[in-house]
Amino acid sequence: MSHLRISSGWAAFVLALALPTVVGAQRSLSTQNSQKQNSTAQSSPAANPGSQAPPKRNCGEFEAGCDLPQASAAAYKYPPPVSPSVPRAADGRPDFTGVWQGGSNRIGTWEDTNNGDGPLGQSGPITPYAVPGPQPKPPYQEWAAKKVLESYKMRGIDEPMVRCLPPGVPRTTLMGLFPMQIVETPKTIVMLFEVFHVFRIIPIDAAHPDDLEPSYMGDSVGHWDKDTLVVDVTGFNDKTWLSGVGTFHSDKLHVVEKFTRVDLNTIVYESTVEDPAVLTGPWTRHGTMMLRTGTRLREYECVENNVDMQRYENLLKDPSLFMRK
Repeated sequence: MSHLRISSGWAAFVLALALPTVVGAQRSLSTQNSQKQNSTAQSSPAANPGSQAPPKRNCGEFEAGCDLPQASAAAYKYPPPVSPSVPRAADGRPDFTGVWQGGSNRIGTWEDTNNGDGPLGQSGPITPYAVPGPQPKPPYQEWAAKKVLESYKMRGIDEPMVRCLPPGVPRTTLMGLFPMQIVETPKTIVMLFEVFHVFRIIPIDAAHPDDLEPSYMGDSVGHWDKDTLVVDVTGFNDKTWLSGVGTFHSDKLHVVEKFTRVDLNTIVYESTVEDPAVLTGPWTRHGTMMLRTGTRLREYECVENNVDMQRYENLLKDPSLFMRK
């Protein structure tokens, strides 16, 4: 068993809901992508329309409609000091080349760091650069916050990834269930994501083209600020979510990302989101991406294994069967 990965559109739905009982079941799934239907559908509320609203539970990061009060966001200074052990390319820049796992703070191989107990199944030593939590939620305008809550009440059945659509930016970067690979050259950074076969080509010291077409992953350009790679992303459509259930945005979305490799194992990540159409101001969050030596990207086919789409359509004919009150 080389990787803990989920291959169907239903799995993406489960990921977005972040229900502990379901996420905990991730560790027992087959690692052969696109070979089996995700068995966690049976434990999902949407798959059991007659079930009642779930009991009180811990708040998932950025989760809408969380049952427990949100604690104050922890202060975090970005970027932290960079270790002398950071690998560097021939031009002296930090070398990001390698396979990484976003949304994790554990040091080690994929097998060693994804084989623990608890909802997320994480194991192994924690990087000294781990980001403290909790972090702030998106500052939605009043009307937009109501829309997010409605999606939560519908149990995220409108999750774009359920329909095998790309997750967008910044969501894809910290998606910890699937690895990503970075290839660095002096003029271009390439990011390859196993999930949905999405990719990002980031030219260095370039401008956004004038003929941008709205897209799921947007258009990215980068530049170096000392040892930090700064990526400006624009040109989005309005069909992705920012993070958890219902966290929608408009086509006015603008994202600035910062990647700092602070030691051999860790990239510290910052994203600042602006969307004047739906947010009251900028939303900044932090995370870590961990080196996964020996891991390779594999084929991921969402459509072939997404056998639950008709069930979703049937459920939507009578949402009262599964809606949260």
